[in-house]
This record gives sequence, structure tokens and C-alpha cells, in this order.
Amino acid sequence: MIDIQNLDVWFGDGHDRVDAVRRATFAVNAGESFGLVGESGSGKSTILRAITGLAPTWSGRIEIDGQILHGKSRDRTFYKNVQMVFQDPYASLHPRHSVDQVLGETLSLHGFRDIDTRVVKLLDDVGLGTRFRFRYPHQLSGGQRQRVAIARALAGEPDILLLDEPTSALDVSVQAEILNLLCDIRDQRKLTYLMVSHDLPVVGHMCTRLAVMKDGEIVEVMDVAQLRQMKASHPYSQSLLDASVAQ
Repeated sequence: MIDIQNLDVWFGDGHDRVDAVRRATFAVNAGESFGLVGESGSGKSTILRAITGLAPTWSGRIEIDGQILHGKSRDRTFYKNVQMVFQDPYASLHPRHSVDQVLGETLSLHGFRDIDTRVVKLLDDVGLGTRFRFRYPHQLSGGQRQRVAIARALAGEPDILLLDEPTSALDVSVQAEILNLLCDIRDQRKLTYLMVSHDLPVVGHMCTRLAVMKDGEIVEVMDVAQLRQMKASHPYSQSLLDASVAQ
């Protein structure tokens, strides 16, 4: 479903050039949940931005569901098939748009006509219900806002969700609820997830395989069994595992 080969992403030119990602290679199977882990600045989120066209300067190969991508342009079909859930649910929602407007406008952009029915179903699917339909972001908790953001991502009936630290801005008590919701949605809709996180327990809960990133490079791809057994091949990966236990 996702095939990344020798991906380089950079910002700036000449002496000002910063190489954010170098020679990243990995693949994600249909229906799989795959994690990208590493410290801040390791290039994890930059890979998601290259996929969506938000990081315009890149080279290598990005193939999504059989479609090879070029540059920063993405057609309407791409955005129907691939959606992203961002880290900060408040910043990603328009403060003056009600939940109904957020979901209704998204459904309209995707060409759906039975807007009312679909808005109600989306709210039910993310565990909110119709009582939240006409509320504004400032009237919602962080977890409720993230549920709205997930509902918006699901509106176009995508096959792939890109998850950029979807729980890191939430209270610890709410994080598990959102992670369990995402797991249930993936099972129900047979979705493919590519998830960025610095939190190894979160990745262990959500993913079947993961790539460890350091300074813009993937140093190891491992499965979740290795993660749970605290066994890594690369010294940096092992140091992350050891640090997660020490916390």
C-alpha cells in the first residue's frame, strides 16, 4: 500500500540546505499499521509531509496504492484515498467552524450528497454522537477535538491514514481512549496506518512493524515482537528501548 524507496527530503539550497531525510526505504502492507519512531528532529514527520506534498523538495520513489507520486502536486483521488491526522487537534480545526461545518464541508469537497446522514454516522463512529454536532472547537476537550479530526479524516472513506503523533498533545488519561478508537477503526474499515511517534509503548500497542530513525536515516526496521522482547540489532534502537524502560 505504501512503498518508499531511497527517499531524500531537504529544505533550502546551497549552504543553507538541510537534509531532513536521507535514503529512507520501507514498505507498508495493506491493512498493516507501521510505525516511524525516533527522537525529535529525526525526520519522522517529514516523511509524512513528503507523502502528502507538504514537503515539496524530495527525490527517490514514493508509491501509494500503485500510484507513483511526483513533486508536491497531489490530485483529488490521492486526498480521497490518503488522509492525515495531525498532532495538535486544536490547531488543525478552524476555531470559528462548528463540528457540523468541519465535517459537512469536508464531505461536500469529497463529492458526497447525503451530508446529514454521513455527519451523524461519522460522529457515531468516533464515539461522540449528535450532541456534539453544533459545538465549536473551544467547547470541546482535547480528546473530543481529536475525535473530530479523526472523523474529518474518515469523511472521504480513505484506505490510508497518516498519523502524526496523534495522542502526544493529549492528557495521559485520554491517550489510551484515542489509541483504542484508532485500533477499532482500522479493524472495522480495513485501513492501512503509517504512524509517527516518539513513544515506544504507543507504537507497541498500535503497530505490527516499525522503522527506527536517527538523524534523518532509518537505522533499523523491526517487528513489534522484537520491541516487546527488548531486542534490537542497531545500538541506537537498543538505546531507545532501554530509555523507554527507564522512564
